[in-house]
Amino acid sequence: MSIARTDNSTLGRWWWTVDKWTLVALLALAAMGVVLAMAASPPVAERIGLDPLHFVQRQAVYLPMAVVIMLGVSLMSPVGARRLAIVVFLGAVVLLIMTLAVGTEIKGARRWLNLSGFSLQPSEFVKPALAVVCAWMFAAKRLGAEIPGNLISFCLYALVAALLLLQPDVGQALVVSAVWFSQWFLAGLPMIWVAVACAVGIAGLTAAYFISPHVASRIDRFIDPAAGDNYQTDKAMEAFMNGGLWGRGPGEGTVKANLPDAHADFILAVAGEEFGLIVCLVIVAIFAFVVLRGFANLMRTTDLFVVIASTGLLVQFALQALINMGSTVSLMPTKGMTLPFISYGGSSLLALAFGMGILLALTRIRAGATA
Repeated sequence: MSIARTDNSTLGRWWWTVDKWTLVALLALAAMGVVLAMAASPPVAERIGLDPLHFVQRQAVYLPMAVVIMLGVSLMSPVGARRLAIVVFLGAVVLLIMTLAVGTEIKGARRWLNLSGFSLQPSEFVKPALAVVCAWMFAAKRLGAEIPGNLISFCLYALVAALLLLQPDVGQALVVSAVWFSQWFLAGLPMIWVAVACAVGIAGLTAAYFISPHVASRIDRFIDPAAGDNYQTDKAMEAFMNGGLWGRGPGEGTVKANLPDAHADFILAVAGEEFGLIVCLVIVAIFAFVVLRGFANLMRTTDLFVVIASTGLLVQFALQALINMGSTVSLMPTKGMTLPFISYGGSSLLALAFGMGILLALTRIRAGATA
């Protein structure tokens, strides 16, 4: 089937304006996620008494939903995407508040809501929505609108960060802070505030270390491996060593049988053991391509809202990938964060599809948007 350039239907306009290379790269990551889910999840499911294909089947349900969300959102105009982000943001904030009261407690933290058998993590959805809403506020202030855009943006960020810290989820709060700060910097942050923000960030990390035993334990184990249990990272490094350059072959990995989060936070270790260093480098290259391609697309637009919102979404995407991969290879303290589009997880997959759908919508080629 071919679509003519003169086709003025919604689908026709989308086909000739969307960034197909970024779309293909994101779909490639999702396809790799399916393959790695089949390789990594059966031992995890068997270990907790579930059907071996339990996680594979659930991922097979989530993935089509994610693709539909990403494609559907990418059809929108920047105004439509912004309005949708506002609705998602308000809903996610309400759900974040609900987690503090009725959320499922796991390892001392309340981050999940059980909705008719589906475990929902509202923090995953609030991240991309907050980035878009704050971009709107920053752009409005910068363009001279008679609203206190910077103040509103700060209040929204402070609300989300406080709710995340109350769960507690320090890692997600740090990601949200980094994304918000990068957007504020892009919107014209005075250098004095850069110094203040850095000082506050250092003070916050120090406070988290002394207040939260969980955070302190992870940092201590990273600095001194002998200070505590590093079972998962040790097993992950063993998997990479077993895999070598080309891997042991699909299904031939052994470490995943003893790695509790092999299908989620440490799925890259399974890729390393079964498919080798080359495939891991291909995965890294695809992530880098999506981020760099996204920033390259922003060079052709003069719409400040599009630039700030897209930057926030790209920084979030890149940070999540870096944190997951960095903790897997023991380059930073471990943090329970999924590898975008590859790790198992319904909330993460659907929220990432929403965020990348908005990115595709904002970076579509539009008349009058080029510099």
